[in-house]
Amino acid sequence: MRRTLRPMPLARLLTRVAVAGGLLSLVLLIPVAKTEPEQKVDGRVVRQAAATLAAPDLTARITELGEGFDGRVGIAVRDLKEGWTTNFDGDAPYPQQSVSKLWVALAVLDAVDRGRLALQDTVTIRPDDLSVFHQPIRARVVGAGAYAATIRQLLSGAISQSDNTANDVLLNAVGGRAVVQAAVNARQLAGITASPSERDMQTETAGLEWRREYSFAHSFWDDRDKLPLEFRRVSLDEYLAHPPDAASPNGMVNALDRLHAGRLLGPQSTQLLLQLMVEAETGPSRLKAGLPPGWTLAHKTGTGQVLGPVATGFNDVGVITAPDGHAYAVAVMIAQTRTSIETREQVMVEVARAIVAHHDREAARPA
Repeated sequence: MRRTLRPMPLARLLTRVAVAGGLLSLVLLIPVAKTEPEQKVDGRVVRQAAATLAAPDLTARITELGEGFDGRVGIAVRDLKEGWTTNFDGDAPYPQQSVSKLWVALAVLDAVDRGRLALQDTVTIRPDDLSVFHQPIRARVVGAGAYAATIRQLLSGAISQSDNTANDVLLNAVGGRAVVQAAVNARQLAGITASPSERDMQTETAGLEWRREYSFAHSFWDDRDKLPLEFRRVSLDEYLAHPPDAASPNGMVNALDRLHAGRLLGPQSTQLLLQLMVEAETGPSRLKAGLPPGWTLAHKTGTGQVLGPVATGFNDVGVITAPDGHAYAVAVMIAQTRTSIETREQVMVEVARAIVAHHDREAARPA
């Protein structure tokens, strides 16, 4: 049976053509709505908006502290239960200094989880292995000519005491900076850079080249002070402009969130690293000083070099836990400032107090 083709009604034909290309609309003078280009949503704006809605009091206080600080400061706070993050300059890169020891520990404990290292493995440390600045282990090495320490002891030294030699020895034991960065990248920890050894980074920041004598007495300071002031300033400015140990406050609280949740390491390694952070002896006047009794802090500090009135890399990052178990990741990172130590510490104290005040307000709300 032959089918007779009927002509399509004009109105339907025009509609189809207009939808397909909109060309006939020009002839027929039928207005066609313009299509705007698709706008991409900035995740940072969304996260900050969520934080503003969830914690307007804390967001306002963090902004006030950041804007009121005389220097460059980055602050980030993440509620580990609710998931929102509020920040001030949270995506910019900041020098970590000894905060970067966390990522060396991450790589080492990852190697332990994989069976490539064991906590009871020993490493012999000799005078040539010593670093610069703070290194409590140096006395044992110098006293005996060599000192055998376990991986577990070195982790404790690096995280709880911020021992530069312990960190550098661990860095070598795990395979170097590239291996640490690979461990960071494998976990997709955006905004986190693995640092060079303390020995290399500190000498380069000062404008010096490494000499064995810098591990002892005041040789490092003496040679640094002999350099022309302008040369030292250029070296320090280069470090601040392109920190080889850069990390963002937002990247930091994201990493701390995942560490706390057990998503970076195995259960035993996670527990060990967090415990070593709780046992940290450094920074008692920083975040910790803003916490009332019953609150705990698992943290890592970092402190950079000073040139005249300019201080660099003054940091404290960690996980603050309320008595009811509610936890917050926090990072306060000061890149550069001319303020006193007391002023730098006070901004950290105020951030901790702001977190406590917010938590107490929320806990007091009727269910």
